[in-house]
Amino acid sequence: MKINYNTKKRLLIIGASGHGKVVADVALKMNKWKYIAFMDQDEAIKSSLDIDVIDRSENAFKYIKDYDIFVAIGNNATREKVLEELMSLEASVPVLIHPSAVLGKLVEVGIGTVIMAGAVINCCTKIGKGCIINTGATIDHDNMIGDYVHISPGAHLAGTVSVGKGTWIGIGSAVINNISITGNCIIGAGAVVTRDIMEPGTYVGVPARKIKGRNPRGSDL
Repeated sequence: MKINYNTKKRLLIIGASGHGKVVADVALKMNKWKYIAFMDQDEAIKSSLDIDVIDRSENAFKYIKDYDIFVAIGNNATREKVLEELMSLEASVPVLIHPSAVLGKLVEVGIGTVIMAGAVINCCTKIGKGCIINTGATIDHDNMIGDYVHISPGAHLAGTVSVGKGTWIGIGSAVINNISITGNCIIGAGAVVTRDIMEPGTYVGVPARKIKGRNPRGSDL
């Protein structure tokens, strides 16, 4: 298993909203940091999950020397922007994995990815950087998950599935084996993907079909 773990004793989480709270809960359960704090754009938020908000998000560069920094922003495009800026500054960005998650042999996980409670990732799967593998999601063998992908709670990917950069796989959806999904897609809640998806867009239903809608990169997750 190839995973980049933290090197510092303090963790700073960018984003103190609902997703940020779940990320912080994962970090707490990992028991690897002596001190954890949030940053957020909303100055009205002073704490979240009983963890202090110490500064605004755009000031993260001030803390690079002393903190591991994790981007807990649900929107794929925004998460990418912030994480890429941090990496350009050589920030230390960890991988967060809930203790109840199950990872098979030869699984690779990129920096800035969080794997939530109850997720299962089977052998020989590669997960890119900045991904969200959410609660109870399953990813079977030999999957290729691109950077900044969000696999929502209860989504299930069969064997040898490829998911392109920035795609969002919705809650409770399913992807059959040997399927390729291009980047910048939204797969709607409960959708079932039975054919390759080669064009960015929003896909819903059983089987999943493309509908008209706004650019997935601008969507809120």
